[in-house]
Amino acid sequence: MSPTLTPSGFAPPGMHPAPAAPRRQRARLSRFVSASVRRRRHSVLYSRFVTLMKIVLPATAVALASLVLFWPQFNPLDNRFRLKPVQVNIDDLENLRMVSPRFVGTDARNQPFAITADQAMQEAGGSDVTALANPKGDLTLNNGSWIALAALEGQYHKQTRILDLWDEVNVFHDAGYEIKTRRAKADLAAGDVFGDDPVEGQGPDSQLRGQGFRIYEKGARIAITGKSRLVLYPTPPEKK
Repeated sequence: MSPTLTPSGFAPPGMHPAPAAPRRQRARLSRFVSASVRRRRHSVLYSRFVTLMKIVLPATAVALASLVLFWPQFNPLDNRFRLKPVQVNIDDLENLRMVSPRFVGTDARNQPFAITADQAMQEAGGSDVTALANPKGDLTLNNGSWIALAALEGQYHKQTRILDLWDEVNVFHDAGYEIKTRRAKADLAAGDVFGDDPVEGQGPDSQLRGQGFRIYEKGARIAITGKSRLVLYPTPPEKK
């Protein structure tokens, strides 16, 4: 018996060639197994990579944070540019210019006063005098009445608590009185305001002029000194 020719060669006599379909099924099965093995291998590698990153990333973050914290101690060049603390003598502060200063205190009767200005400059040489630009002063009585002062220039004497004002001085009293003069002083400890330059002013029912003025006890008494002129206006009767 002669051998039979098959796609894979000659089959021995008496042996029938294997059908083609089972061979194709085996080939598909082999490809499927190979793909499954590759997918399983890829999944294992990916799981290992994720596990490694969970360890590496936190460790890197900790290392960077430690480097930021401790780098100045290990960097030898840092000492070349490090600035030492500046030591300032308290006497040098006398020459400093202060913006929008506010001084507050109380007089001998424990009545409050306040001084504000656009700028303040401490005079040199250990002086207790403070130069003021656009100063304003407020004196308040315990009964609630007040006196307000304003000028373009002034000085505050800390030891005597004297506020010296000049250049367009205005004095206001809450009873309705206003006095204008070139120069005035306020004794903040006693609550008195006075001046010896010519004055002019007005009240609720009057006009006045004089060669000076005195305001005692924060407005309890107001006096015009020197050659003076006072004009009183009659108050209209109250309607019943």
